[in-house]
Amino acid sequence: MTTSSKSRARPAKYRGWSQQVTETSSALDLEPGVFTWDDPLAIAASLKASAERSTRRKTTPFASAMSMLNFYINRAGRQLPEQRLACLEAAKDELRVLFDKPRRRPAKSGAART
Repeated sequence: MTTSSKSRARPAKYRGWSQQVTETSSALDLEPGVFTWDDPLAIAASLKASAERSTRRKTTPFASAMSMLNFYINRAGRQLPEQRLACLEAAKDELRVLFDKPRRRPAKSGAART
C-alpha cells in the first residue's frame, strides 16, 4: 500500500528549513520581523534597503528583494491569513514602485502612490 506524500513524516533535518532560510538568508540581512509588519510600504522599503546594502546577492537588488518576499509568501502557503497575504501582495507593488517599475495592481484609494 502506498502512502501519499502528505501523510509521510519528514526527516527532522528538513523540518523548519524555510524558516531558517528566512531568518538566516545569506543573500539579504533582513530586519527582524519584517514580514509581520502591517505597513506594505515599510516592508518594501526595508527589503529594498537590505537588497541594496547586500554584497552577497547574486542578482539585481530588485530581483533579490522580490525573490525573498515571494519565497516567504510561497512557503507560508495556505497557512497565511488572507489579511496578511493582502498586505504582502501590496508590499510587492510598493517594492515595484520603489524600484521605478510599474505596478501590477491599481493602487487602493488613500494609498495613491505613483
